[in-house]
Amino acid sequence: MRSPPSHATPPLGFLLVDSARLYRARIDRAFDGAGLGLTIGEARALAHININPGLRQSALAEKMSVEPMTLVGFLDRLEGLGLVVRETDPTDRRAKIVALTDAARPYLDGIEQAAARAREEATRGFSDEERAQLRDFLDRIRGNLARDCAGREAAPREARSREARK
Repeated sequence: MRSPPSHATPPLGFLLVDSARLYRARIDRAFDGAGLGLTIGEARALAHININPGLRQSALAEKMSVEPMTLVGFLDRLEGLGLVVRETDPTDRRAKIVALTDAARPYLDGIEQAAARAREEATRGFSDEERAQLRDFLDRIRGNLARDCAGREAAPREARSREARK
């Protein structure tokens, strides 16, 4: 069996995953250098809360790809700084919804500026049209994969519901 030539084009999946890894590392460096007095995890948590308002703690941990206990540490510190509050979910008293406070705005501004610098670096040499195309392509890929994941997650729930009705 012949091995592929060293100049072979990397598969799309490799490019996506490796680009995401490198971009995340660049964002983390930007957050670290922003002088906000927050850890990278705390800055990421604030950014995610801002982008996804009204999420439960468990859903926020999933969006961030961190363990729930890791997120609790971030939220404890952010709450201590007066940047977030955890409110009881009106539909489930056991769950907490994470919300930003007005005091978070200056931190979010700093996070957004740091992210913009990283984004500019990542897309250096792209035209505005190419940036828009990239966003569209990535949004479509994410939508395709999210639909596939949602369908896979729904199938076991539906099977459990059918089983329970028997």
